[in-house]
Amino acid sequence: MTISVKNVRFDETTMWVELSDGRVMGVPLAWFPRLLNASAKDRRDYELSKRGIHWDALDEDISVDGLLAGCGDVTHVPHHVA
Repeated sequence: MTISVKNVRFDETTMWVELSDGRVMGVPLAWFPRLLNASAKDRRDYELSKRGIHWDALDEDISVDGLLAGCGDVTHVPHHVA
């Protein structure tokens, strides 16, 4: 069985993702800086696919597999200060 996203909603700090298997995941917006810094209107302008969520205007794609693995945005790897 392939798990897909059924619905997405947001509050001040969290993206709530409802999955086809009945689970609802709360994911910190801090994991996805583009979403964190986006307007509420831009956050709502997403498309669902079998593999995840896409925001065309924000150039953001989040896969179901990545969410289930607990992965945030891996586009920008932070520099560690020694």
